[in-house]
Amino acid sequence: MPRVNTASGCSDVSGPRHRITGMTSHYDNSLNGACDCRTLDPDRLRAQLESGESLAGLAAEITRTRPHMFSATAVFISRQQLERMTSIIAAVESVVRVPGYRAAVMERAPEFARADPGPSSVFMGFDFHLGPQGPQLIEINTNAGGPLLNVVLARAQQVCCAEVGNVLCSPVDLEHIDAAFVDSFRRDWRLQRGNVPLSRIAIVDDDPPNQYLHPEFQLFQRLFASHGIDALVADAAALEWRDGGLWHAGRKIDLVYNRLVDFYLEAPAHAALRGAYAAGDVVLTPHPHAHALYADKRNLVLLSDPERLAALGVEPALCAGLKAGIPATVSVSREHGDELWSRRRQLFFKPARGYGSKAAYRGDKLTRRVWDEILAADDYVAQEIAPASERLVRLGDVSADLKFDIRAFVYDGSIQLLAARLYAGQTTNFRTPGGGFAPVFIAP
Repeated sequence: MPRVNTASGCSDVSGPRHRITGMTSHYDNSLNGACDCRTLDPDRLRAQLESGESLAGLAAEITRTRPHMFSATAVFISRQQLERMTSIIAAVESVVRVPGYRAAVMERAPEFARADPGPSSVFMGFDFHLGPQGPQLIEINTNAGGPLLNVVLARAQQVCCAEVGNVLCSPVDLEHIDAAFVDSFRRDWRLQRGNVPLSRIAIVDDDPPNQYLHPEFQLFQRLFASHGIDALVADAAALEWRDGGLWHAGRKIDLVYNRLVDFYLEAPAHAALRGAYAAGDVVLTPHPHAHALYADKRNLVLLSDPERLAALGVEPALCAGLKAGIPATVSVSREHGDELWSRRRQLFFKPARGYGSKAAYRGDKLTRRVWDEILAADDYVAQEIAPASERLVRLGDVSADLKFDIRAFVYDGSIQLLAARLYAGQTTNFRTPGGGFAPVFIAP
């Protein structure tokens, strides 16, 4: 089958006819709900994953240990949906620059995270559900996982039918996106270090080989090396802070690509990284200050409340735009516990420092025991449920509808890449047959 054009813009390839019934003017929704073709070319994916000697066998390892990392299908959105997501992201970025907002969110942040070290922070993740009311921003994450995995996945697609081939276009320039990723790291480096050369990057997590997204660490290591930057993958516990620098196995680190989910570096195993970051002896991206500004789930309470935003000095147009684009979110407290419990079926509950859907619950699945734990934690938010869209996926001889969200990987307010995550159940889980990461294409 013909391959998808990897440059930004519409594909001009054609393929065998495959009739899609029930077409409407919402072409993207019709494709998601009626076309169950597989668009992934496994051979091309293998070639993309194993683009260097150091990556030999990576595709087989993923298939064996992470069978649901990649979906075999693509997700389609309209240009209007893309424009709306772009507008919501821009509105959030504008609010983050308002002094009143910054003061409000920093008041509850740890002292350690209040100082701005300078870098914009790579790979901010803005996660959306798509629905009749338009895209809804359900959360923001720092160190969002999956950007490079989704690049190789998007490059490994093939056109499944003429209806898709006639309209398919990528929302980003896949041909040059690797360089754009590296440039964002170089820019973060310059924002803190000026024109001093960037020589070495450490990709840091806890016990990296046992992380689900460890294959991506290997891809980033290869990417940095291909652009002349020495790169290593390191366990945070193996770092040393000494002699005015951060070290790993005798090698001094210039910049840390932070994949830790200890967002404020509070664990004892992260003491060396915390000390070096606080002293300015290493550049860290993404960093704790960015998490406090964007990703603490309690920020959604402010961002979805136009009256509070107005009181903080945010322009009315921004307040209105965010109200339409972010589901209403409130803090969970014992004071309002009875009222929240009574309407729990319309709510989704998330911890303030949550990540990867950990300890997050749909209200209609809550038990009294879990509800008591949420109240005792005293850091949860409750968000109006914005239903996820669905994608028809072929599973053997049958087809099934899976839910999906859209993740926008953002740097300095600009979308670098869009990716979808297909799943069944309450939240994204990478355990669903037919699910996993999926590329996003634009259909008019």
